[in-house]
Amino acid sequence: MSRLRPTRRRPDEQGATNPSADSSSPARQRLAEQRTFNPSVVGSSSVPKRQPAADGGLNPETTGLRPLASFRLALALRALAAKAFRLAVLGIRTSGLLPKSIPDGKGDDRQLAARPPQAQVMVYFSDTVNGLYQIRPWFRPLRALHGVHPVVVIGTDSRAVRAIRKESGLPAYTISHYSSLDRLFAQSPVRLALYVNHNANNFSVMSFPQLVHVSIMHGDSDKIVSISGQTRAYDFTFVAGQAAVDRLAAYLPRFNAAERCVIIGRPQAESVDAAVPASPVGSPRRSERRQVEPGQAADAVPLVGGSRQVEPGRATILYAPTWEGGTPSAAYSSLIGLGRDMVQGILADQRFRLVYRPHPLTGSRLPAFAEADQAISRLVTSAAQANPAAGHRVSRGGPATADLAAADLLISDVSSLAIDFLVMGRPLAITVPPDPEAVVAPTPLLETTPRLGLEQLDGLTSFLGELLETDPGQARRQEITRYYLGDTSPGAATRSFIAACGRMISLAERDWAAARHNMSRGLALPPDILGSTAQSATSAGPPASAKPPEHPEPSQPPDSPERGEM
Repeated sequence: MSRLRPTRRRPDEQGATNPSADSSSPARQRLAEQRTFNPSVVGSSSVPKRQPAADGGLNPETTGLRPLASFRLALALRALAAKAFRLAVLGIRTSGLLPKSIPDGKGDDRQLAARPPQAQVMVYFSDTVNGLYQIRPWFRPLRALHGVHPVVVIGTDSRAVRAIRKESGLPAYTISHYSSLDRLFAQSPVRLALYVNHNANNFSVMSFPQLVHVSIMHGDSDKIVSISGQTRAYDFTFVAGQAAVDRLAAYLPRFNAAERCVIIGRPQAESVDAAVPASPVGSPRRSERRQVEPGQAADAVPLVGGSRQVEPGRATILYAPTWEGGTPSAAYSSLIGLGRDMVQGILADQRFRLVYRPHPLTGSRLPAFAEADQAISRLVTSAAQANPAAGHRVSRGGPATADLAAADLLISDVSSLAIDFLVMGRPLAITVPPDPEAVVAPTPLLETTPRLGLEQLDGLTSFLGELLETDPGQARRQEITRYYLGDTSPGAATRSFIAACGRMISLAERDWAAARHNMSRGLALPPDILGSTAQSATSAGPPASAKPPEHPEPSQPPDSPERGEM
């Protein structure tokens, strides 16, 4: 006879023990109404409405949903929203609507995996089209390097990479996944990585120890950004001249500038030197200057005059202010405070022709500088329309070397253009930053170059006329040109750049071979620790047949070259 098991009653069937068991209870009625579908009451006010809970979720008392069901529904809705967001971003990327300042991440990862480039040098450019001005000056030196040591450019924005590939003629690819870097370096002979800026994404490449990482930057100046602490992260830094070494040694703590700086000159500026060699007794005659059309490459401009119908008696003044800077301490721009008054004074004097060249990032951080830039551009454009023969113009986007080559006098803020212009042997004036927060350290260039500040605005045209006629700082500038720019003889900087890259490749191959050799042998305990470990094992009574561990001899990597050879 089977044993009968008592029937376990559900809580809602226990009558008096559960008040909700009464079919007339409000909660019971609401639950019954939600479980019964009645088309006649759809849309009527009798259908209970879902009320949000106090925490913003669904209230199980009014929805009939249990907490677990509510949680699952929330997860599903979140996953659906994330998928919709990804699809929206993908649609924006493929349609080309993504803002220029955001990398689109449309990569060539599959192509790189299938056919890795057989290059020895990689230029990593993790920026967008807004930062192309940083790598463009390097196109000519990189093409020269490519003829000796194959070069590949790797970026993270397909729009910027397309422009680099088209303008430089170098192989260039976009990556969208970090793992692609690992495959690239494992399957290609890349041993040298070059960086033209301090983009935070550079560290994704700097994690690979088989490469030598070198900062080449996009300009050498007396700005505070030239002594950034990020310089310490690279194995080496290529600099133009001894001035950069001394600057880093004096102003960047815990950085051995003598060992980690390699002087190569300014190969990016050699097209300036190739324009018209500076006369040892003065500036070249204006009739010998290049007449450079807007946007024309410097190395494509013939050395002839009169390619534009301009008045021959005017001196060309290039006003090239820098941008507002990323921080208040780097606020060297003269656009607000000096720019408008200077431009109006120059345009009003028939002795001068003005070329206005703003920095590509002007106004990117502070809208007031964008407004000042637009106002000055309108002034120059109006003056050019009123008198086309004067030759006033606004220069944007073209190579800076072309504008430098055509200038009789440069008005610059504290920036790399002032240093690049030294090789021309022509008058130069550097503005005093109107912003009191700008950090300006005394340097040989700033101490010997005429400064242009608020005090000079009243007699601006007389000040500029005197510079053009007498150029009082010429002799001193000639003395410091090599200090800032190294060897300025034609082609010397490019040859030095290629040779330095070759040494870095050899250094990387040697050091990585030694590291791989050490990896194959593994790490060993130092003798003092090994001895104490062996004594402890002996006191514990090891078997008589046990042999003491053998300590492998430390690996001996090849001798390092003298640091002076770097």
